[in-house]
Amino acid sequence: MRRTKEDAEKTRCAILQATEMLFLEKGVAHTSLEEIARQVGVTRGAVYWHFQNKAHLFHEMLNQVRLPPEHMAALLGGGDACASLLALRNLCIEIIEDLARDEQKRRILTILLHRCEFTEELREAEERHNAFINQFIALCEALFSQEPTRSHLQPGISPALAARALHALLVGLFSDWTRDPKLFEPLHDTPTLIDALFRGLLRDWHACA
Repeated sequence: MRRTKEDAEKTRCAILQATEMLFLEKGVAHTSLEEIARQVGVTRGAVYWHFQNKAHLFHEMLNQVRLPPEHMAALLGGGDACASLLALRNLCIEIIEDLARDEQKRRILTILLHRCEFTEELREAEERHNAFINQFIALCEALFSQEPTRSHLQPGISPALAARALHALLVGLFSDWTRDPKLFEPLHDTPTLIDALFRGLLRDWHACA
C-alpha cells in the first residue's frame, strides 16, 4: 500500500511538472490534458485520477508557490500593530526576492501573468485565484486598520486604499520582472521599492522600520 501511495504521489508531481513546462511553452489555453499525459507517459485517465479538470490542475499548480491565507494570517497577526506591519513588509520583500531565488516560482508566475487567458474552461480557477487575491487584500486592510497604524496613514489614504496600493505594487513588480528581468534586481532593489511605498502610505514609517 505504501508503495502504491508513493507511486501515485510521484505521478502527481510529474504531472504538475509537465504542466508547468507545457503551459510556459505553449500557454494555458493551447495546452490540452492529452498533451500533458503524453509528456508524462501516462494515460489521460491517470491525469483525471489526480485532477478533476484543467482548472483544478491550474489551481494546484499555483498552490505550489502561494502561501496559504491561514498561514499569512498567523504570520502577520502576532504582536502589536508595528510588529505586524514589519512582518507584512518583510513578507512582501521575501516574495519578490524569491523571483530571483526560486526557478519554479518564476515559471509559475510567468505562466499566470503572461501565458494565461482565463477562458470558460478556467472559470473555476479564475474564481479561486480572485478569492485568494481578495483574502490577501482583506488581510492587509485589517492590518492597516489597527491602531495606531490607522491614525498614521497619510491624509486621504484609507486602510482599503493602502491595502490595494500594496497589492498593486506587488503585482506590478511581479509582472515587470517576469516580463523583463533587466528592469530591476530583486535581491538588491526590493527593500527600497517596498519601503518607498510604506513611507508614502504612513507618516513616521521610520519609527517602525
